[in-house]
Amino acid sequence: MKIFRYLIFIYFLIPAKKANAQFETFRDSVVQLFGVVMTADSLQALPGVSIMVKGQNRGTISSDKGVFSIVVLKGDAVEFTSVGYKSKTVDIPKDLKGNQFSVIQLMVTDTVYLPATIIKPRITRQQFDRDFVNTVIPDDDIAIARANNDEATRRALMASLPPDGKEASSQYLRQNAKKLYYSGQVPPQNIFNPFAWSEFIKAWKRGDYKRK
Repeated sequence: MKIFRYLIFIYFLIPAKKANAQFETFRDSVVQLFGVVMTADSLQALPGVSIMVKGQNRGTISSDKGVFSIVVLKGDAVEFTSVGYKSKTVDIPKDLKGNQFSVIQLMVTDTVYLPATIIKPRITRQQFDRDFVNTVIPDDDIAIARANNDEATRRALMASLPPDGKEASSQYLRQNAKKLYYSGQVPPQNIFNPFAWSEFIKAWKRGDYKRK
């Protein structure tokens, strides 16, 4: 009997020790990476820098003071990217002692060369007036927002766009609820319902029954 109890104790002890060892190994590989991102020429704090772990869909951004903090693993490669600056990569040492790693990352300005633009004058004033009047100026964000919120545009989109998942599921649930409401009895006929006739006339005027 004592041998049987001893075997049961060993049976449950070995997996517990194995899980504990795996947890200790994982905890030892976790590193708190923190630091500050600055410009290389003026040593000014650089906010909004994207700090991403390569090969993984996680990261963070630097604060308005350029400070950042992220949890990584030993051996990870962390990439610093920002618009107008060259990207930098920091490798976390695999043999790092401890669970903290600090870095002061300096970002170098990236020079972007645009294609040459040649400015030529118009030959005559009449040609300039004609080109100036016929120039198509693209709408700004406010004009686009106003056009999208126009009532006619919204009605056209409602008539042409298919319902999304939320609308389709809501319509399906309403239909099932209506069927269950009249379960075991004859549903009423809306041919004598004045409200149904009113809705039918409104839908007919809106063109809901036109072939699309």
